[in-house]
Amino acid sequence: MADQVSYYEDPKEIEKKIWELLTQAVTNRTSNFRTPVFICGNGEDIDGRVVVLRKADQENSFVQFHSDLRSSKIPKVQSNPNCAFLFYDKEEKIQVRIKSICTIHQNDAVTKEAWSKTQHISRKCYLVKDGPGTLSETPTSGLEKKYDSFDYTKEESESGYKNFCVVRCKIKSIEWLYLAAKGHRRGIFDLENSKKFTWLVP
Repeated sequence: MADQVSYYEDPKEIEKKIWELLTQAVTNRTSNFRTPVFICGNGEDIDGRVVVLRKADQENSFVQFHSDLRSSKIPKVQSNPNCAFLFYDKEEKIQVRIKSICTIHQNDAVTKEAWSKTQHISRKCYLVKDGPGTLSETPTSGLEKKYDSFDYTKEESESGYKNFCVVRCKIKSIEWLYLAAKGHRRGIFDLENSKKFTWLVP
C-alpha cells in the first residue's frame, strides 16, 4: 500500500494543503489550481467560466481574480454576490469547492494596486473596443491591429484601466475531496462558523 499522505484524515493538514495549493497557484503558471471554474448567476441565468487566480489570502479568507468590467459575469455578481469556485488537480487527486460572497472593485486602491502589477502585455485584454461577448459579423480579437501585434507601450496600455476590475471573493466555506484507492475522503470548512470542520461522505 502506498504511503498515506499527511492530510488524509487530519483537518489541520487538509487546511494547510488547500492553502498551499491556492497560494502557489497565484505565481505558478503550471498549477492546476491557477485556472478554476468561477460560477455565478442571478434569478434568470447561471453561468460558469475559467478565470485566472490572482490572489489567495488565508489570513483574510479571500481569493480574487481580474475581469473586464464589461463582462456579462459582472452584472450577475452585482445582482447576486453569492458565487462559487471549482478547483481540481488531477496529479494531487484533490478537488476544492469554494462558496463566497464577491465584491467588484473598480478604480479604487484594490484595482490600482492590481493594475500596477499587471504587465503591459497582459493589459491587452482590456484594450478591446467592445466588451467581451459582443456580437461580431466576422472573426475578431476586438483589438486594433497595433494591439494585436503588441506594438504599444505601457503608457498606451493605461487606457485599458477604465475597463479593468478586480473581483474579490470572501470565502464562506471550503469543501475538500481527496481521491484515494483505499477510500476517498471529503470534508468541509465553515468559515462563517470559526472554520468548523465537518467530515462528509464522499
